[in-house]
Amino acid sequence: MRGHDEHADRLTALQREVGQLRHAVVSHAVIDQAIGVVVAVGGMSPGQGWEALRRISQHTNTKLREVARCLVEWPASGLLPEPIHRTLTEEVERHREAAGGAPVAAYDAWAVRCGDME
Repeated sequence: MRGHDEHADRLTALQREVGQLRHAVVSHAVIDQAIGVVVAVGGMSPGQGWEALRRISQHTNTKLREVARCLVEWPASGLLPEPIHRTLTEEVERHREAAGGAPVAAYDAWAVRCGDME
């Protein structure tokens, strides 16, 4: 009986681990997609996009995966929570200033489309 309980406990632990790994894979994919959105909007490199995504999460006190989900859904829904919208704008402006103030074409188009959201 004891061997059966140990096997059942091991099976339960493995099932839980598989569930956690599945969740991690999905979260990672959404984060990668969100980095792509930030790169497209801000004219940044993927590394800069990751840093911007991380700062957006920190400055809005929102879990990274939630920020990523919002950014990935934004192009289809047209909706972006105001704190994320504001902080994304700040990050794009920071990138623009670091690039010597050169216009970032993707950002300029985004600003026009999103101006009606507020």
